[in-house]
Amino acid sequence: MSVGFAVAGGRSLRMGRDKALLEWGTSTLLDHTLDRLRAACSDVRILSGPEPRYADRRLTVLVDALPDGGPLAGVCSGLASAPGRAGIFLAVDLPFVPAELLSLLLELARDFDAVVPVTADGAHPLCAVYGPGCLAPIRRRLAAGERKMTCFWPDVRVREAGPAELAGFGDPAVLLRNVNTPEDYDGAVPR
Repeated sequence: MSVGFAVAGGRSLRMGRDKALLEWGTSTLLDHTLDRLRAACSDVRILSGPEPRYADRRLTVLVDALPDGGPLAGVCSGLASAPGRAGIFLAVDLPFVPAELLSLLLELARDFDAVVPVTADGAHPLCAVYGPGCLAPIRRRLAAGERKMTCFWPDVRVREAGPAELAGFGDPAVLLRNVNTPEDYDGAVPR
C-alpha cells in the first residue's frame, strides 16, 4: 500500500504568498492536490517544509528531515514516516496532473525504486513515486550536503515515464506545468 504526499513546503518566493493556499476552483491548490492524491491512495499526508503548517486539514503533517534541506528533505521525511511503503509525491504547484496519471506512476513503480515523469522540459521529480529503497540513498546525499532532487538517482533503479506514456492523459507540457509566479497562476486558474 502506498502513501500520498502533498509537497507544500516551499517558500513561494516567486509567488509572493503561500501557493498552497491560493484559490483553485472552489478550494485551494493544497486541497486540490489532496483530492487527487486521495483518488490514487487511501493514506494521504502533507509535507509542510521546515515548520508544521496546514493542521486544519486534519491529516498527518510532516516537517522536513533537515532544515533548509529543500524538497529532498521533505521526501526523506515522507519515506521515513511510512517504513517499507512507496510514496507518491505531488507538489501543490502542479495543478494539472490528473489522479489517473498518479495511479499509472504507482503501477509502474512495482519493479523500480522510483518512477518519474519526463517531458521535453526534463524530469519532474515532485510528481513522482519513490519507494523504500530510496530512503537510505537520500539520507546519505543529505548528510553529504547535497540537495538536488535528482542527486540520489544514480544509487537507485529509476523508471522514466516519457512523453508517449504521458500523452494518454493530455499534453505532457500542460500536465506538468508549474504555477510558480502570479502570472503563471493568473493564466492557469480555473474561471
